[in-house]
Amino acid sequence: MRSLAFLALIVLTACGSGMAAGKPVTYAADAVSVLENPSHGPQLCAVMATSLPPQCGGPDIVGWDWSKVQHENVRGTKWGQYRVVGTWDGSRLTLTEPPGVAVQGTPEKHTFDTPCPVPEGGWRPADPAKATHEALQATQQRLENEAAVGGVWLDQSYLNSIPGYDGSKREWAEKYANDPTKLVLNVKFTGDLTGREAWIRESWGGALCVSQAQRSQQALRQIQKAIGDDLGQPFTSTSVDIMKEQVVVGVWVASEKLQERLEDKYGEGVVLLQAVLTPVR
Repeated sequence: MRSLAFLALIVLTACGSGMAAGKPVTYAADAVSVLENPSHGPQLCAVMATSLPPQCGGPDIVGWDWSKVQHENVRGTKWGQYRVVGTWDGSRLTLTEPPGVAVQGTPEKHTFDTPCPVPEGGWRPADPAKATHEALQATQQRLENEAAVGGVWLDQSYLNSIPGYDGSKREWAEKYANDPTKLVLNVKFTGDLTGREAWIRESWGGALCVSQAQRSQQALRQIQKAIGDDLGQPFTSTSVDIMKEQVVVGVWVASEKLQERLEDKYGEGVVLLQAVLTPVR
């Protein structure tokens, strides 16, 4: 059931960088994978295949010495995760100081909360006969074909208010977490919301929250599909964040000039660049 909530749909990955070479700038990454195999020397990795040995590729690293760092080694493939600092010439990183131990940051927590106020008496089905798995699936299929949809997700956070509920116990999860009557279906629409709730109620009778979206999911996916042509460099990942209504793009280096160009084309805050390497201040 949780598969109906789609926050980030990663569809493309790439390695390397094609930024125009210029005066080298010093950059750092607090926790980045480095891998060397018989096919290539030490390279930065944004996404590593979970085979053994693993596989990945990215920008070359100049000045790397495996004898100076702890690492894994399987059949000629060496890898590990480190903090790296060096100059960036647009296509490769030249170390300016020895690699350090990776510094893991706090991952961003994504919440799927319901923006509507809790109704009097709490969240509960309006029509229990249509609060079923079949009704939920049918409703999702209808929403997938609606161009004005800005996002669809399920909120089960109020399960914690059930006396004695313990999501870590299988019997509780089976009893409540997979029960369509114990969730809130959230749908965001662009434009006028008049009649939207009634339209959804034709197929869904469970708890429901209809809220406003500024950008449609369809529009964000179109940007996601075309964004590679706007970057001028390969990217490491793309995703759509339906809660923030953004296209999130992973790149090796994100310049202010690139961010400004994307804002001029798509609007402020529509495309968020997440850089692996950030300038050392």
